[in-house]
Amino acid sequence: MARGPRRTETRIVHAGRDPKVDNGGVNPPVQRASTVLLDKAEDMFRPGVWTYGIHGTATHRALKAALCELEQAEHCHLVSSGLLACTVPIMALASPGKHILVCDNVYGPTRRFCDQTMKQWGCETEYFPPDIGADIATMIRPETCVVFLESPGSMTFEVSDTPAIAAAARAAGVATVFDNTWGAGHFHKPLDLGVDISVQATSKYPGGSADLLGGSIVTRDEDLSGRIKQVITNLGLSVSPDDAYLVLRGLRTMTTRMDRHDASGRHVAAWLADRPEVARVLHPALPGDAYHDLWKRDFSGAAGLFAFSLAPPADTKDVNAFLNALELFGLGFSWGGYESLAIPCDPQLKRTSTSPDFGGKLIRLSVGLEAPEDLIADLETGFAALAASLAGD
Repeated sequence: MARGPRRTETRIVHAGRDPKVDNGGVNPPVQRASTVLLDKAEDMFRPGVWTYGIHGTATHRALKAALCELEQAEHCHLVSSGLLACTVPIMALASPGKHILVCDNVYGPTRRFCDQTMKQWGCETEYFPPDIGADIATMIRPETCVVFLESPGSMTFEVSDTPAIAAAARAAGVATVFDNTWGAGHFHKPLDLGVDISVQATSKYPGGSADLLGGSIVTRDEDLSGRIKQVITNLGLSVSPDDAYLVLRGLRTMTTRMDRHDASGRHVAAWLADRPEVARVLHPALPGDAYHDLWKRDFSGAAGLFAFSLAPPADTKDVNAFLNALELFGLGFSWGGYESLAIPCDPQLKRTSTSPDFGGKLIRLSVGLEAPEDLIADLETGFAALAASLAGD
């Protein structure tokens, strides 16, 4: 009997396993190498021959194969951080005199790179509203070289009409790059929606244990892959075999963990939506969210990352009182690990093309793998501290 298509969680468990390399183990070896010995002098300068450890080892090849399976890509490149995953494709596509279009809800360090480094390169960055859709065509110029999306935005959680944006860019001959860290390749498949390059921080959900840094860049386009590889080679970028192994190990269980993050995140978000202290919950998987219909069309699930705003008159002092009272939610900037985290968002919010009103001071939560009932009890402690802070005004 013929087998049907295998689901992501099945493919990711078996991807990147090579019996000829693994020697019967279910995990690949951690191959550490700088020097590589070749059998013949003729091979030392032959294209495609493995000649140095910076180009990767068997451990890296296994991870690349698994990430290609995850996002249904043909080519994968590894870098040592999520930020590099975002910036390397921009460097590969841009040159002096070019124009870059970036979604206004983009990850702060990506914005900083465009505003500082790309400006030094003589490239102009222009920001577009997350909900622009097909109207992105009106902003594309002859010198536009890349359209960069992040959906949902990792602070404010707007969902873009990615197929419409990708189609408009492709019609103009402009490549699209999509930061897929929130969907992580499990809940979202940007390449299937017409995007050219999908990137993510493997530090987050693929690693899953808050103990590594890494990023991935995947594409189905051989020419784009070659341009990305050239940047990585010219800059001497590399990923340690140990970190590559840890990402691959985490990837095997990522779909199961993300399903739990999703369920617990929605549970906590729905509870927050009923709290009188909360002005608004920003979570596209919740019915009634402004971006719910787009999320439902393009995503198969939700990350455990979302935000909510405190109803006025809560100010910065009150936000700090709320956060400082939390015990299970650690105060940390990352997300995607097993632990729950919280941060105040307002100091990081920067917008150029839009001026959204979130109804009050914004707090972002990353819901981890703890019992959601315990997390809710922790948030109740925070609301009690908030009430005491407001009463003291």
